[in-house]
Amino acid sequence: MAPASRLLALWALAAVALPGSGEEGDGGWRPGGPGAVAEEERCTVERRADLTYAEFVQQYAFVRPVILQGLTDNSRFRALCSRERLLASFGDRVVRLSTANTYSYQKVDLPFQEYVEQLLHPQDPTSLGNDTLYFFGDNNFTEWASLFRHYSPPPFGLLGTAPAYSFGIAGAGSGVPFHWHGPGFSEVIYGRKVLYFPDRWWHATLNLDTSVFISTFLG
Repeated sequence: MAPASRLLALWALAAVALPGSGEEGDGGWRPGGPGAVAEEERCTVERRADLTYAEFVQQYAFVRPVILQGLTDNSRFRALCSRERLLASFGDRVVRLSTANTYSYQKVDLPFQEYVEQLLHPQDPTSLGNDTLYFFGDNNFTEWASLFRHYSPPPFGLLGTAPAYSFGIAGAGSGVPFHWHGPGFSEVIYGRKVLYFPDRWWHATLNLDTSVFISTFLG
């Protein structure tokens, strides 16, 4: 595997609940509700809030993952990703769902509102990945451009790469089993997401709550 493809950093945005919580604090996605997955007590991925670009390249970019905090302000983007606002803006848009197995063998197209209101629910722990459909990755960038233009991506890039966004919304307990891909960042807008990075950066994802997330792949 080429060195540049061995980076996968988890980009973490602190989701602080505002007074009154509700639509303001959780965006109407109700994290921590029924079906939420218990979080492990200890995370071994290092967290950095004061990282310079030079330190990023020297210590992490080609060596190990890192959780980066406080480098951008995506509060505006977060507000636009509330359940109410996304349904109002994109409810009638057709989205493509993928199965949650490693290679996403099956694709299903349906209106975004139908997905949110009928299919976005906690994952049955006994169901298989090929029986689980959720929205991630297959975005129509023309139709969603009015949302994506408000997103501020991580400021750290890699020489010779260009960013590409992958936006998604998934229910608690969903995720993708072990897989690998090129370098990038994953920012959780609402909810909690755990990414596991074994040797060679094979990893799996698990959405602990209903999650809204966006990844920036460097390719």
